Amino acid sequence: MNHPWVAILRAVNVGGTGKLPMAELREIATTIGFQDVRTYIQSGNLLFSSDLPEEEIRVLLEDALAAHLGTPVDVVIRSAEELRHIVDANPFPDAPGARVGVALSGTPVDSTILEGIRTPGHEEVVAGRREIYTHYPDGMGQSKFALPRAAGPMTVRNINTLTKLAASASTLQ
Repeated sequence: MNHPWVAILRAVNVGGTGKLPMAELREIATTIGFQDVRTYIQSGNLLFSSDLPEEEIRVLLEDALAAHLGTPVDVVIRSAEELRHIVDANPFPDAPGARVGVALSGTPVDSTILEGIRTPGHEEVVAGRREIYTHYPDGMGQSKFALPRAAGPMTVRNINTLTKLAASASTLQ
C-alpha cells in the first residue's frame, strides 16, 4: 500500500544555485517509480506516494538527482503524518508563520547542540525530534543567526510552507 511522503531538497533554486525546474523534478520522481507526484513552489518541495521505506526513498531520490544534476543534493524525507506533527508542534504558535523557520534534518537532533547558542537578533530556538524551530522576530532575511555547523546538513522551510505541504500531502493516496 502506498503512503504519502514529502521530499524537501536542500539548496535547490535558491539564490541562483542548484537550478532544477520543478517539471524535471516531477519527471525524475515518476521515472524512479513514485506515484501521485506533485511539486509545491519552486524551491524543491516534492509530494508523492510510495510503498518504499523512508531511507530507501531518500537514497533513490538523492542518487537520481545526482545523476541528473551532476552534483549531490541533500534530501530530507517526511511522511505526511510526521509533517503534520511538525506543524502542530510549532513552539511559536503566536508568531507569524513566515517568521518561524523549521530546519529539517535527516537524523535526530541532539538538543544539547543549542546550549549556549547566541542569537544576535533575539531569535528563539527550540529543538524538536528531527528539526529545529527558530522564531525570527525581525524576519529571516534580516537575521544574522545561523545554526551551529555541528547540527549537520539541514534545509529550512517556514511554517506557512510546511502547513501547505502537510495539507497537500494528506490528499495523496
